[in-house]
Amino acid sequence: MWELDNGDVVVIGTDLTEAYGARLPDGVSVDPGERLVVIPRATILAAKADIPDA
Repeated sequence: MWELDNGDVVVIGTDLTEAYGARLPDGVSVDPGERLVVIPRATILAAKADIPDA
């Protein structure tokens, strides 16, 4: 994970759009051009210290 100059965040994960697309919560959708990416828990925990609070 890293932050771009414009503040957006880039992640490297596994594209599981096809596997999880039908199991999204109500009201959630994947728009054209988007993919459902799963980020391993260990990656999020490792990055947590670098993610600012709101």
